Amino acid sequence: MSTHDALFQPWRLGRLSLPNRLALAPMTRVSATPDGLASAAMQRYYQRFAQGGFGLLITEGLYTDQAFSQGYAGQPGLSDARQAKAWRPIVDAVHEAGGAIVAQLMHAGALSQANRFRDASVGPSAIQPKGEQMASYHGSGPYRLPRAMSEAEIADAVDGFAQAARLAVEVAGFDAVEIHGANGYLLDQFLTDYSNQREDGWGGDIVGRARLSLEVSRAVRQAVGSEVPVGLRLSQSKVNDFEHRWAGAEADALRLFGTLAQADLDYLHLTAYEAWRPAFGSEGPSLTSLARHSLPTLSLIANGGLHEPERALQSLGDGADLVALARGALANPDWPQRLRQGLALKTFDPALLSPQAGIKASELDQPRG
Repeated sequence: MSTHDALFQPWRLGRLSLPNRLALAPMTRVSATPDGLASAAMQRYYQRFAQGGFGLLITEGLYTDQAFSQGYAGQPGLSDARQAKAWRPIVDAVHEAGGAIVAQLMHAGALSQANRFRDASVGPSAIQPKGEQMASYHGSGPYRLPRAMSEAEIADAVDGFAQAARLAVEVAGFDAVEIHGANGYLLDQFLTDYSNQREDGWGGDIVGRARLSLEVSRAVRQAVGSEVPVGLRLSQSKVNDFEHRWAGAEADALRLFGTLAQADLDYLHLTAYEAWRPAFGSEGPSLTSLARHSLPTLSLIANGGLHEPERALQSLGDGADLVALARGALANPDWPQRLRQGLALKTFDPALLSPQAGIKASELDQPRG
């Protein structure tokens, strides 16, 4: 067995038979039409990663309803059949190249920067989000003060995830569905102590704050049935609060993972800036390791700074089953093929995502090999 062979072993994710352990991480590229339809540029963008050898592709976050879920101008959606049909050519192109593709479902909540359906934003509590809107996603200035969601609006948001999941599978033909519960968006806002000050059944300790993630997971499972793989993405840090960590450290992580064991998920997708580092402080286990301890039979995807092959292998040794690449994939859409063939890996150029993060013509024209 050669040095990197572990990354090229097959893996079964629910009903999906994947040829290797390498996945494309979800990345917000804001390249849809103004009404949220997937574009021709997006088709070429995703197709290249499948052609380059990634066994699993995870889309950027797709907004789920025509109320409060949209986060960015240029963000694609799965809120109706027309949007779902626009994804079909992308799904077909990925399949023709030998890959599988996952629809990531996202509700921006209080971090919404642009929403063509509503002028206001909502969240668990009426608390001003930290930080500033992201210029790379066409935002500027502070986030809007959200309105605390009512019980009816929470129910509508859950239903939006379920309906989008059904469209993803039945109309667009996606192979699996991932629920975006990370990076500061709505489900993570409910999970986070300072953004969720509710005193009803949606707040409280970390188990109570995880209730929305659990309810959405169950609703999505019911919508797509038992055969379609369903995953949940989790993180501690956020796009607007990079340093955040769960207040209860390892104890909170273990309680959260124990709660999610009830969600009937096929996988958990854990993301951090550097996934191999200790989850809390300068010593101790990584988040991947803690999840593996708590969820021994669940598939785990690790994401965060794993574009160096040795780091990717380290993450597998830490308990991950799959490794998702972002910056490394942008620099090397054929990263798996390059590694297999012993070719040098290119270094990521941050200018690719500036001044806005939209897909650039230079990416689509980039020669392979």
